Amino acid sequence: MSTTSSSVRRSTNATEESRPAPIRFLRQLASKGSVWILLVLIVISLIFTIMRPTAFATTFNWTNIAIDASSLLILAVGQTFVIATSGIDLSVGSVLVFSSVISAQVTISMTAALHDSESSTAIVLGLVAGLLAGLAWGAINGVLIALTKIPPLIVTLGTTGMALGFSQIITGGNDLRGLPQALTVGVGGGRLFGAIPYLVLIAVVIAILGSLLLNTTRFGLHTLAIGSDEEAARRSGIPVRFHLVRVYMLSGLLAGLAGWLSIARFTATTLNGHTSENLGTIAAVVLGGTSLFGGIATIFGTVIGVFIPTVLQNGFTIIGVLPFWQNVAVGAVLIAAVYYDQRRRKSRSR
Repeated sequence: MSTTSSSVRRSTNATEESRPAPIRFLRQLASKGSVWILLVLIVISLIFTIMRPTAFATTFNWTNIAIDASSLLILAVGQTFVIATSGIDLSVGSVLVFSSVISAQVTISMTAALHDSESSTAIVLGLVAGLLAGLAWGAINGVLIALTKIPPLIVTLGTTGMALGFSQIITGGNDLRGLPQALTVGVGGGRLFGAIPYLVLIAVVIAILGSLLLNTTRFGLHTLAIGSDEEAARRSGIPVRFHLVRVYMLSGLLAGLAGWLSIARFTATTLNGHTSENLGTIAAVVLGGTSLFGGIATIFGTVIGVFIPTVLQNGFTIIGVLPFWQNVAVGAVLIAAVYYDQRRRKSRSR
């Protein structure tokens, strides 16, 4: 019986390898549950288009949607790696805020020290400071989770409050302003060839790099292996603890980048403006087909998942529905996605 099963598997694999690359790619997307959420996004978009065609289905509006989704996408790429290990990072929103505060503080201080309100050196140092701040919080999360075995939910819930609290202590509860226009206009409002917003372009680059990291490197392979079976990964020689620290550091690093982009876009820190990022990133990742139980992940699905809450919020605003319904709709779809994931896991285990 085992010989027959092995023959069948070899035959199936050979058949799969013989398919054209685009067909294999689409089949992989389907197997990861990304196609159905793409269809959901298309249906939602069509509904809003039918209801308000002159307001919703415009280049201007879709550009705004893409800009709104860019920061969430950067956070969600990091969250994808975390959830792929069967972990979770509730601190991304607060780490974004903390990183934006550190970045803004360094930028403002350096422009004053250099006596140059548009100093590119100050902007670069602000970016580096924001990235390091996010990286540090990611390292704290990773070390506590990997070495102390405290559940990720508890660790990142604790660091959520700590990061936000330190942000308020540093600023006195007031948003920092007075950033260089080269940052706020050049990066936050700038466009490549006058068409593609830099914020969107950076998010696309991060998504592509994240996909390559997940699907073509040992780092991605180890991430999925740990999520599938941590003990088996350890016995196979994967440095599980060290790798978990790196995964959470990646999530923190991307939160730091999102914090820098936030001050570039809004021309100030936004201490109270990122309370929903935690739910938003988790919803986007799970909706996109990444398993909440680990071992299965797709950056392509995450990209699609990010647009669900963004399109809902935009569409509700256009048709005059209270935006609070967005949370209701996203929550319902999230529950459906987890239910689908559970059914899929059960069918594979049979």
